[in-house]
Amino acid sequence: MLIRSVAHSLIPHEVLRPVLSFASRFLSSRFSNTLTLVVEENGFIRDELYDAAEIYLRTKIGPAVGRLRIRKTHKQKEFTLSLLNDEEIVDRYDGFDVRWKYICVRSSNCPTREEKSFQLTFPKKLKERVIGSYLPYVLARGEEIREEKRAVRIYSTDCPDKQGAYWGSVILQHPASFDTLALDSDLKRMIIGDLEKFVERKEFYKKVGRAWKRGYLLYGPPGTGKSTLIAAMANYLKFDIYDLELSSVYSNSDLKRVLLSTSNRSILVIEDIDCSSSKVHVRQDDGGDDDGGGGGYIGYYQGQELEPRLTLSGILNFIDGLWSSCGDERIIVFTTNHKERLDPALLRPGRMDVHINLSYCTPEAFAILASNYLNVDDGSHRLYGEIEELIRSVDVTPAEVTEELIKNEDVDLAFEGVIDLLRKRKTGAVVEEEESVQRLNGESSFDNKDVVN
Repeated sequence: MLIRSVAHSLIPHEVLRPVLSFASRFLSSRFSNTLTLVVEENGFIRDELYDAAEIYLRTKIGPAVGRLRIRKTHKQKEFTLSLLNDEEIVDRYDGFDVRWKYICVRSSNCPTREEKSFQLTFPKKLKERVIGSYLPYVLARGEEIREEKRAVRIYSTDCPDKQGAYWGSVILQHPASFDTLALDSDLKRMIIGDLEKFVERKEFYKKVGRAWKRGYLLYGPPGTGKSTLIAAMANYLKFDIYDLELSSVYSNSDLKRVLLSTSNRSILVIEDIDCSSSKVHVRQDDGGDDDGGGGGYIGYYQGQELEPRLTLSGILNFIDGLWSSCGDERIIVFTTNHKERLDPALLRPGRMDVHINLSYCTPEAFAILASNYLNVDDGSHRLYGEIEELIRSVDVTPAEVTEELIKNEDVDLAFEGVIDLLRKRKTGAVVEEEESVQRLNGESSFDNKDVVN
């Protein structure tokens, strides 16, 4: 007390306060059994651990916390809770407890800016376990939660962003999921299993020296759900979609610039690849590779040198060449209505690893559509059997059936509309078959007369 009173009388208050604060921290660090780690936001450069801790701690808020900040933007589906200044959370991990405290103060250099940090306090003897095990767990769990909550986006080169980047994006609002997808159950299980196996095999791809990517070919008539399947894959994996229009790509170098600006954990979609054959330049006599892809060439027009056009070999190089290794965890999806028109070089394994035939509507697919649109689940409706029998005998796409189902909320009227569609389709198929037989008989008679003459 004597020393304190002398100090107060002899040392100015503005000098004494920081001295006493330093002494308090010094004695606390020397004789305390706890250690405190400070995780700062770091202003303009976001700290990875701070961001992970902020996301992770939202899932650990318990009844002991007295005050919380709550907010919601118009794009968010749920409210967001976060800690207020000086609030604490106790987290238990692997048999020991740690204490998190949120600190938010005004910056001494800039009063309008806030300095935010988390203080992590734990027994000193647990230092190695916290740094070596607990904090990596927080980082990984924070990333998992971020991916679970992240909105899937669809990117296009047709609408570049305001900063002039190649890709512009919007949030993917498509509600497609594998539960509501009108596909046979065995096919859905195969696709889901293949996707899950792909995302879990990072170390395998690294060990065997292959790029961590997977190629899919979706083929079948228009209206069989190719685009819907892509949306379901993106929603299931939480992968962004990059929709590439080859008609907007002029050359191989342009293709490189566009594709190198895509992100990891994404799905690159090239739809109707068979319709792009006129855009893709293929040289048959340029000494290209054995896939028949051909290479680019320098052309001349009125004495001016032109840049090489987009070539099949340029596309193949991004599918399984050296450029394919520029990025991780990527899926490439090609769609086509006419698989037979594709160059064989595109179809081989390693480029399109999985070929998925999306064909006409089946009874099982119709059952899913009836459940989705009319909440008819048990198949007991009086018209169900007739519809199933007709579907087996005609070619009709899920899109055509869907159009009939959404016309009426009344189940009877909607099912009658489907039956009418199927009957007309069946009658048309019979007439077409008869006309085909007549044409064939006519050609045969002409051939016989020609031979006799």
